[in-house]
Formats: sequence, structure tokens, C-alpha cells
Amino acid sequence: MKSLSIALAPLAYYWSRDTSLQFYADAMEWPIDTIYFGEVVCSRRHQLRLADWISLAKECQLAGKEVVLSTLTLIDSEVDRRHMHKLIDAAYENGFKVEANDFSAVRTIHGLGQTFVAGPHLNIYHEGTLTWLQSLGACRYIPPVELPREELQVLQAQKPEAMQTEVQVWGRMALAYSSRCFTARRHRLRKDCCEFSCEQYPDGLALKTREHSDFLTINGIQTQSAHCLDLGEYLPDMLDMGIDYVRLQPQSQGMAEVVHAFDEARRHQQRAQVNEAYLPPNAERSNGYWLGKAGMRWDAIPIHAISM
Repeated sequence: MKSLSIALAPLAYYWSRDTSLQFYADAMEWPIDTIYFGEVVCSRRHQLRLADWISLAKECQLAGKEVVLSTLTLIDSEVDRRHMHKLIDAAYENGFKVEANDFSAVRTIHGLGQTFVAGPHLNIYHEGTLTWLQSLGACRYIPPVELPREELQVLQAQKPEAMQTEVQVWGRMALAYSSRCFTARRHRLRKDCCEFSCEQYPDGLALKTREHSDFLTINGIQTQSAHCLDLGEYLPDMLDMGIDYVRLQPQSQGMAEVVHAFDEARRHQQRAQVNEAYLPPNAERSNGYWLGKAGMRWDAIPIHAISM
């Protein structure tokens, strides 16, 4: 039977340079197949620059990992556009794949005649979109986290044969991006004078309703879910559906344990069970979108006793 590959998504949070470098040094030793590098949230974050990402990518490639460089998700200035071009040029010069997270990146890569990974924020919901993206060079796609299992199954049956599929199975879900920085506003600062406030929140800033219920997580210009997506119970199902990669979202603590839980499950083709202690801070599990329900819901698969 076909086996699943494990991919580590690009780091969404603003960690210190030393913390980021140590995280990736550890990741090289983990049983993962692919590592995505690059800043995908905010162009003001410069603890790691392009030369650092390329250096890290080369080290990971030497360690036997597939490397993909990810482009910024929201490009809203000429500086962002130039940075996107530099990242794409550097990636292909060094023999790395690129994850395109907006359509200006898709257009640029298509102009170079290269292949790419279609990121989750391209919002691919239909076979027609997939076929069109393949004609532009897409070799793998990552469906939006909101896509239910039943609709993904239909898409799997209709997708171009050579197109690979990667599904996020763990971590807080990226739900929206804005030109406004909510973390800066929380500190009564302007976006361009933010004092890099998001560095204070290694797993994002929790946002609650007026009734004090967990609602969302703020991460600069990115809005994430409050809950942690956990599709570990559905790994055997994903194998049957022909999913190629499962994607894990980095978090500040317990990432090694999360990786090992999914690795153990894929090797034995069974459900992945991650201990509650390794959930992101203050997060509960959720799998609602996968089941076609509200995204924040958690419905555990019932375990039936065997009658004797």
C-alpha cells in the first residue's frame, strides 16, 4: 500500500533568530520528508532573511529532506513584490521547489517555466481550477482547511493524475489575512511602527468573545483558529483516498512529539494519537471542517466494544 509523507509547514510565528535556527536544527533529525521554509505572514519580519532561508534549505537537503521555499501570502507593496521575485529566483537557482501562496507568484513561476506547489491560500475547490493550475506548472496542491472530506474525495477522483495532494492534519488553522496588523493594534501601535510586538506571542495572541469563550488567535496580519486541527484519526482514511502528504503546522512546544505520533501512525497505517499535553497553549482539538460542520467542533470517532 502507498505510504504517506510528512511535511512541516512554513513557520507562521515570529520567533527569535536563535529559536528559529534551533527549531530547524531539531527538525532535520525528525522523521519528516519535506520542510517548507520562508516568511509567509509579514514582510516586516526579518529575524531570518532570504540568505538564511537558503542556507537552512541547503542544510536540510543535505540531511535528506525535500525542501520547498514558500512565498508571502499577502503581497501589498512593491517591496513585497520584489522580495517574492528574489525568493523565487534564489529557490530555482539552488534547485528547490517553491510553494506559491498568491497568484502573482503563480504568474512569475509560470513565466520561468518551472513547477510549483499550489499553496493553501490559492483557494482550490474545483477540478477545473486544479487542471488550469497544472497547465501553469503546479505539481502538488494543498486544499483549503475548510474543504470537507466528502468534497475532497470528489476532487481526488477528478484531479489530474500526476497532481499530488497535501492535507493539513495538525495545528492551528490559518483562516484569513488582512492589510491591517491586529497585534500592533492590540498594542495601540501603527503597523509600520509595530515594534515587532508579535514576537511576544510564540503561538499567537488568544482572542476571546465577550462571554470569555475561545474564539480566534491573532498572529500579526494573520487570523488563526483558536482550536488545533487534529485529523490524526483519519490517517487510514487519507491513505484510502490517495493523499500523498500530511502537513503539520509548527508550534513552539511539543513539535517533536507531534511529529513522532504521526510518523508512528503512518508506519503502522493506523490512527495518529497525540497526547493532550502537546496541544498548542490553551487550544482544544477540532475537526469540524473535515466533517462538513462548524470548523471549531470536535467529534471523536466512537470506539465500539467488541461483543464476545
